Amino acid sequence: MQYILFDLDGTLTDPKAGITKSVAYALKRMIDTDVDPETLTHFIGPPLKESFMTFYGMTESEALQAIEHYRTYFKDSGMLDNFAYEGIEQLLERLKKTGKVLAVATSKPTPFAERILEHFNLAQYFEVIVGSNLDGTRTHKDEVVEATLQLLRCDDREQAVMVGDREHDVIGARKAGLKCVGVTYGYGGYEELNTAGAAWIVEDLNALERLLTKM
Repeated sequence: MQYILFDLDGTLTDPKAGITKSVAYALKRMIDTDVDPETLTHFIGPPLKESFMTFYGMTESEALQAIEHYRTYFKDSGMLDNFAYEGIEQLLERLKKTGKVLAVATSKPTPFAERILEHFNLAQYFEVIVGSNLDGTRTHKDEVVEATLQLLRCDDREQAVMVGDREHDVIGARKAGLKCVGVTYGYGGYEELNTAGAAWIVEDLNALERLLTKM
């Protein structure tokens, strides 16, 4: 396996505080209700528009307005209210030294993903960093994965694997013809990842490294 595509939120970094506070801010602006950020972890991973529509019954136009409010807070305060998982940089460094080509494929807008990874000194390990577009396009995970593979010039899907913590990572990877390694230290959990069809499921970075180095 030559190419490894990583999700960002819940896989490389823990964005819980920044994302949930940003969602709470957006909900306050949209429905004038104070929502405890601790109850909003289900927003971590899936596309925001989908989550606002699914969990709060918003129309598409309302969800897009909620995203604007979200981004106002996120850019000012939430983006770096985040931390890299302990040991993740060492894992990336060792994988790269073995000749693996690493990339990030995230539903988060590309400029935000780039800034976060640069802040945590992780950007240097990735050949490409691909996310959604700020205009609301390329938000589905399979679209992000496809764009990533194109930039990597990876024609053999058997030589690439996705690593992520949510069902959206697994489903998006499968639609793009990739197998997915699910990680349970993020926000999906074993049952979600297994039901979605993850080819492998690991519980920590040590197990993830053992698996990826054998591929």
